[in-house]
Amino acid sequence: MERKCNNLPFLILMQTSKAIHDRIKDEMAKNKLGITEFSVLEVLYEKGKQTIQQIGNCILISSGSMTYVIDKLEQRGLLSRNACPDDRRVMHVTLTDDGNRLMNEIMPKYIEIINHMFDSLSSDEAEILVQLLKKVRNKV
Repeated sequence: MERKCNNLPFLILMQTSKAIHDRIKDEMAKNKLGITEFSVLEVLYEKGKQTIQQIGNCILISSGSMTYVIDKLEQRGLLSRNACPDDRRVMHVTLTDDGNRLMNEIMPKYIEIINHMFDSLSSDEAEILVQLLKKVRNKV
């Protein structure tokens, strides 16, 4: 006997999220980046100088994992860490020139992929989707 899914919206949301994640992961692999590494670079590219905690809050990753990812990206010369002059406990992270060059190459394709995935939605549908997702998120 086949069981009926009691929460189809949840199932579809998770499948959609995985499909988007997998597509971005495949594209980033072409640049020898994992999805988390790309996410760190994207935050720095979009927002500029950030603390490790600020980056972690943006991409929802623990500080221990963040340190590992930042170490790897720093070894590749894509970002740098600098002590905050006002608070020695705080480290600021910024993209290097190489990191900026890489992101300038990657971002147009990334934006194209994201736009393609959502271009079947009208602007009204996209707005409704955002409202519905926020409604679910805020219930948590």
